[in-house]
Amino acid sequence: MPLIEIKNLSKTYVNEDVETPALRDVSFSVEAGEFMAIMGPSGSGKSTLLHLLGFLDRHTSGEYRFDGKTIDDYSPDEIARLRNKKMGFVFQAFNLLPRTTVLENVKLPLLYSGIKESQWNDLAMQAIESVGLSHRVSHESSQLSGGEKQRVAIARALVNDPLVLFADEPTGNLDSKSGRAIIDILQQLNEKEKRTILLITHETQLAECTKRIILMRDGQIEKDEAVSGQRRAANHFTK
Repeated sequence: MPLIEIKNLSKTYVNEDVETPALRDVSFSVEAGEFMAIMGPSGSGKSTLLHLLGFLDRHTSGEYRFDGKTIDDYSPDEIARLRNKKMGFVFQAFNLLPRTTVLENVKLPLLYSGIKESQWNDLAMQAIESVGLSHRVSHESSQLSGGEKQRVAIARALVNDPLVLFADEPTGNLDSKSGRAIIDILQQLNEKEKRTILLITHETQLAECTKRIILMRDGQIEKDEAVSGQRRAANHFTK
């Protein structure tokens, strides 16, 4: 059973009786352990798709099944718990608390997890170690470089051991060296820990670091193709 399965998913925004279709009959599935990119230019529908996949918005028509259930099978409280426990989110803007340490930032999702507080430090440290930031654990996020801030954001997204990690333009605010480091971390999380990762991007070179690319255009899937190992190895991500 796929982790994510969508069939004929559509989303139309209505403003003062004006209908604007953002997604039109999109269908695909994602197996556990995949590392894939959803890419396309601005206005292609990729951000709308991310919002639907992350239960941040509801579709207009079609079906979305996550971990075997549709959004209609969950109550609002269950959706909130699902997003906290089974989904991790990494955004371009980092969204860290500036005067809070790396450790405290990473522990934030655990406040609502139901996990015993006595375990929080250990879980946060494991996540921080997985992104190579153990030496910065006591630093406030305002003291970190952009690349380090994004590592903290990834650790925070991982701390609840989610089924899927959504990364929305994760290198958008970074220089090429920092961006390459972030992609290396995502690749390692997929290859070594078998993390399921969906990367949202408009950059071809970034998308080619994954194993599968879905190309969006005008709210529809234009192409869905695998990325060969040779193609990934030949790719050197630069901004």
